[in-house]
Amino acid sequence: MTYPRLTPIRQHFSTHRLENVASELKAQLQACAAALPPKAAIRPGARIAIAVGSRGIAHLVEIVRQVAAWVKSQGAEPFIVPAMGSHGGATAAGQRKVLEGYGLTEAAVGAPIVSSMDVVELPQGDAEVPVYYDAAAHAADGTIVINRIKPHTSFHGRHESGLMKMIAIGLGKHAQALAIHNLGVRGLREVMPQVARQALRSANILLGVAIVENANDETMIVRAIPAGCIAEEEPALLEIARAQMPRLPVPELDLLIVDEMGKDISGLGMDTNVIGRLKIPGQPEPERPRIRVIYVRDLTDATHGNAVGMGLADIISRRLFSKIDFAATYENAATSTFLERAKVPMIAESDAQAMQWTLRACGDPDPASLRVIHIRNTLRLDELAVSPRVLDDLKGREDIEVLGPPRNLLDTSGRLETLSPI
Repeated sequence: MTYPRLTPIRQHFSTHRLENVASELKAQLQACAAALPPKAAIRPGARIAIAVGSRGIAHLVEIVRQVAAWVKSQGAEPFIVPAMGSHGGATAAGQRKVLEGYGLTEAAVGAPIVSSMDVVELPQGDAEVPVYYDAAAHAADGTIVINRIKPHTSFHGRHESGLMKMIAIGLGKHAQALAIHNLGVRGLREVMPQVARQALRSANILLGVAIVENANDETMIVRAIPAGCIAEEEPALLEIARAQMPRLPVPELDLLIVDEMGKDISGLGMDTNVIGRLKIPGQPEPERPRIRVIYVRDLTDATHGNAVGMGLADIISRRLFSKIDFAATYENAATSTFLERAKVPMIAESDAQAMQWTLRACGDPDPASLRVIHIRNTLRLDELAVSPRVLDDLKGREDIEVLGPPRNLLDTSGRLETLSPI
C-alpha cells in the first residue's frame, strides 16, 4: 500500500529567550526581597519550603538550585515540597519519585525533598470549599512557589496554569484537588482562584517564581513576585504565554502522529490547545484544529506510567499500553472527574496496523491523499514532518522551512520513522 511520503519541516517561532536564566533569577529574587514587607523577610535560621510541581519545565533544576542558594544566602534552610495535587499516584513516595525523575535531588539542588500528603486546614474565608495546605510547608517559616505560567488544558480564565493553581491545588495536595475538581470546570475557573487567594491571605507564602516559555520550550521570562502581587500580576504573564504557544501549522488533518505523551509534557499528556480536543462533558470542543485520527506511540519515562489523557487519542501503540500504570492514571482521572480522558483507545500492534485503521476511519480514501502531520510531542512543534497535501498548504509561508527530502511514512518493516527517541 502506498502511503504519502512525509517531508521534514521546521516552524520558525519567536526566538526570544533568556541567555542566562540563573543570573536573571538572582537579580529578580534580590529585587523581590527588597519589595517584601518586613514580616515576609527571610530571617537567619528560618526553614523555607520551596514548592515544585510535576511539569517538565526548561531549566527547572537550575531554577530550583538558584532559589535554594538564595534562601541559604539569607541564612535560612531550604527544603523542597512536591506541589502536585493527585499526581504521583497521590502518594508521598510517588510525588518524591516524580521530582527525582526531573533531576531534583538534594545533591543537584542543595535542598532535601520533604514529601507528605498530610495537610492542614486553613481558614476558609470566602472560598466556596475548605482550604487545605501542605503540612510540611505550613510548619515552615515561609514558602516560595515555583511554576510555569501557561494556558490550561481544561478551561480558560483569568488564572489558568501557574502560581495561583499551584498554590490552590498543588500545595493543597490531594484533598484540595478533590474539593476543587469535584465542581468540574467551574471549580477550576472560579473556585480555584478563591482558594488561592485565601491561601495567600492565611498561609506563609512569601513569593512566587513565575516562568514563561517560548514556543520552543525555552525560558523567556522568569519573574519573582511578592505573594501579595501574585493574583494581579499572573494574568499578564498568562497572556504572554498564550501568545507564545506553539500550534500545528494547519487547521485540518486526517491523521496526527504523536511519538510520545506524558505529564512532563502536559497535564493531560498532550496539550488540548494543540490537538483541539477537550473530552469534558458539557463543554464544547474547540473549533480548531479538526483532526480525524490521533495516533500516539509511546509514554515518556518521566510520566512514570501515568497515561491520563490517552482518551484524547483514537489509537495507541501496544508499546504505550504496556507502560501504563493504571493505578496512577485512574487516580489522576478520578480526581479530575473527567473520566473519558482516561479511557483506553484502540491498541495497534504495529504502526502499519494503526495506518490501516486510520484509512478505514477516513472512509478508505487514496492513501497518498491523506493530510498527515508527525510530531514528537505537543511541546515540540518546531520540527515536524508533513504529507504532500499539507506541504502544499504551507507554500509561500515565511515561517516554514523545508529541512530535507520526503521520506517514506513506513519503512520496509511497517514501522514509522521516529522524530524523537523511543
